[in-house]
Amino acid sequence: MRIVGLLVATGLGLVLIMSVAISSATAQGGLSRFQGAWLSGSADCADVYSSTGRRTSFKKSVDIFAPAFIVAGNQLRTPQATCRIRSTRPTGDRQVLVLGCTNAVAGNEVRLLMASQADGSLRRYFNERDTTGTEYKRCSP
Repeated sequence: MRIVGLLVATGLGLVLIMSVAISSATAQGGLSRFQGAWLSGSADCADVYSSTGRRTSFKKSVDIFAPAFIVAGNQLRTPQATCRIRSTRPTGDRQVLVLGCTNAVAGNEVRLLMASQADGSLRRYFNERDTTGTEYKRCSP
């Protein structure tokens, strides 16, 4: 009986690990168009970001409320928070990204609606009824 219980527990553990790996790979595949540094508004990319080789980061003096974010792999960073992209799924012409975010004070789940535009920019929408969105331009790949 103990061996059967051990085999069942091991099998369930493997299924869980595989589903997490598949979910992560699916999220990565849906994120390729979002990779890079993004900025909204009239600010210049050089005022917000610094690059060292292939890595882009926020400048030390950046405004913590700057409308900017960096997507690298399955992480999304803003000047104030670091988020792990837990999942992505298409909904019409938009992508729903579910993030697990933390900052200096707390952690929270965040849901984003974004869409790639024909000109290479992104639009972030506040909810499903938002038809205008906020445009972000790519500062780096």
